[in-house]
Amino acid sequence: MTRDSRSPSTLRALARLLPFARPVMGRLILGAASALVASLLALGIPLILEVIVGENGPIAAGDPGLVALGALAVLVLGLLEALMVWARRWFVLSPATKVEFDLRSQFYSRLQRLPVAFHDRWQSGQLLSRMMQDIGLIRRWLAFGLILLLVNLLTIVAGSAILFTWHWVLGVVFVVCSAPLWIAGYLFEKRYGMLSRQSQDQAGDLATSVEESVHGIRVLKAFGRGKHALRKFSRQAETLRETELAKARAVGWIWFWLVLLPDIAFALCLGAGIYLVALGQLEVAQLIAFFAMATILRWPVESIGFLFSFLVDARTATDRLFEVFDEQNTITDPDEPRVLGEARGELAFEGARFRYQDAPASARDLLDGIDLVLRPGETMALVGLTGSGKTTLTTLPGRLYDVTGGRVTLDGVDVRDLALSELRRHVGMAFEDATLFSATVRENVLLGREDLEPGSPEAEEVLHEALQVAQAGFAFELPKGLDTVIGEEGLSLSGGQRQRLALARAVAARPAVLVLDDPLSALDVDTEALVEEALRRVLADTTALVVAHRPSTVTLADRVALLQGGRITAVGTHSELLRTNDHYRHVISSLEAEEIRRAQEPGRAESEKEVAR
Repeated sequence: MTRDSRSPSTLRALARLLPFARPVMGRLILGAASALVASLLALGIPLILEVIVGENGPIAAGDPGLVALGALAVLVLGLLEALMVWARRWFVLSPATKVEFDLRSQFYSRLQRLPVAFHDRWQSGQLLSRMMQDIGLIRRWLAFGLILLLVNLLTIVAGSAILFTWHWVLGVVFVVCSAPLWIAGYLFEKRYGMLSRQSQDQAGDLATSVEESVHGIRVLKAFGRGKHALRKFSRQAETLRETELAKARAVGWIWFWLVLLPDIAFALCLGAGIYLVALGQLEVAQLIAFFAMATILRWPVESIGFLFSFLVDARTATDRLFEVFDEQNTITDPDEPRVLGEARGELAFEGARFRYQDAPASARDLLDGIDLVLRPGETMALVGLTGSGKTTLTTLPGRLYDVTGGRVTLDGVDVRDLALSELRRHVGMAFEDATLFSATVRENVLLGREDLEPGSPEAEEVLHEALQVAQAGFAFELPKGLDTVIGEEGLSLSGGQRQRLALARAVAARPAVLVLDDPLSALDVDTEALVEEALRRVLADTTALVVAHRPSTVTLADRVALLQGGRITAVGTHSELLRTNDHYRHVISSLEAEEIRRAQEPGRAESEKEVAR
């Protein structure tokens, strides 16, 4: 990946951090001032040495008291320099961590607000590396790299100016020998910038591979593909290693010039200085002070390469961070949101169309003009062959995606005219792929009920009722009951247990509209029958859109909608459609065949759990 030639300059790119740094700018400036004072104090030591060893100084005069006083002055300057270095760290430590905290918090908040379409495109490892690695690098650069770069540049300028006071020839030799460093630094920045971006992107890809392997460890073990995953990881790790070696070679190249050129300058200045002393144009004391000053300037000069690489890394990290901040959020609250209050639960699709952003222009819409009305309190089953668009349709009421044509309404109000918080309070969802969080059972089930006080009688009543409806009584038998912390993504539970807790979470939210995308697929027939019986009570006064992948699920519904080729081609009761619609009979027969096949093989989620145990 190469840097876009139209990308902003390094200074303009890093200036985007200014809003985050502005609240702590005062302390950052004090830290920089402390570092600058420390450098100026160091520059004062050669001046004292010139006085001590000069022709009229205390050494020439043989005055031990004045020599001791000069040594004490050097000691005091050294102690003050150390104090200023400590002050720099004290001033910048807290502000830098505050900027890091704000960046991380706003980045996470941004990830929460961005639409599902964004997360479809981005690898989780790339987002994780930006959240942790890049923001941490920016914090270190603000606390260390930025301040030292500015201070060391000022120190070089001030020190070089002092060098000219002893003799202009020595100053010119030193500056001329240092000039190629700026050319080398410019070339280094271009080369290292490309490698830095490439390295950080590859680190994100590597993090994605690790995350996928950890989450899919059971699948890898079950299919014996651990070595395949390792080979893939090794190739990515080797690619990252090669990039890091290229970065190291680039840094080594700049360090070669940073070390060589000052040594050349020292040698030339020594020869010129001896010649000037022989001519009587320069005193020995001035020559000693000159080399003491040049020695002090050596570290700032040598550090420029490291600080330039640090600067480039920070710029790359900032670019990567703001790639996410700059992503357009298409799922937002309206400027003047409508308020429903208590929703009746009438859900309607009016000419609803949808296509993914990256779909070819020639491709037809995935949903091609959906017209469907769910009456308040009605349960509608949605059936169709694989790929007909059932799951996509269920994402539209809650605005996980927005329609690209037509509209979806709740009680006659376009869902895009409602605040997202209100819409998602009225529309609840349960997915086939049940996702749980590393929290207690209680916290997972009551995730959508922030209006309830944790531990209150009302919260406990809602919790127990939801678990009962979902037939999730197993939760009480866990080691710590409802306070048992579920492992990452609920992988410590079977697929059926995860689905039941996810269903309980949707039920506990008590929405006006409940969208169920085949949330019972991992349940055995007996458990499914119990859940369906309990759901009938819950759905008696709740509008429900249920994606059916089993004929038994259709029995939950008051009516059935048949989805074919991205359109609703028939709506009616199960018996009516069986009697009048050939395609519906074909869909139901295929569902029955699939159910028979599933019944004849062990439940995969349960068997995998037993194998893991």
